[in-house]
Amino acid sequence: MTSAFRAQLRALPDFPDTMPAFDPETAPRDPEELFRLWFAEALAAGVRQPHAFSLATADPQGRPSSRMLILKDLDGGGWQFATARTSRKGAELARNPQAAMNFYWPELGRQIRVAGRVALLSAEESAADWEARPGADGSANPNWQLYALAPSEIEFWQASPDRHHIRHRLAF
Repeated sequence: MTSAFRAQLRALPDFPDTMPAFDPETAPRDPEELFRLWFAEALAAGVRQPHAFSLATADPQGRPSSRMLILKDLDGGGWQFATARTSRKGAELARNPQAAMNFYWPELGRQIRVAGRVALLSAEESAADWEARPGADGSANPNWQLYALAPSEIEFWQASPDRHHIRHRLAF
């Protein structure tokens, strides 16, 4: 028997009526370039907070946890994000410096999954990030840490109306 909640969930649309075309064969070979292109398209489409992503880490027993963060920068050193070293995610990253991030832009039927090793950036970079945040009051936060995720894999995922979704996976 189908519950009313299940029926309600099934009645919701999965993807927008129109979505951008994506052909991995013609996509930029550099994943950072492709991300920046998709990011610009998300901004143009009015996606709210396209820089928000889900970060997954794991505790010492391997139990995953996930939360939303903001992408701080993207350069040759990795995909940057920040948190307090004393937070749950900071503690989990100290014990197991592996993580996965997932960007989801429903208006375009797109996801980008990035997984790999996480490194701590310098105290100077972390302090500069703390000071650059909105509403900074000039106070220091020695627990604030800027991290960079160096991908071992990236997957660009484009939904398709025919349900033959396109996955463009790159492994390093």
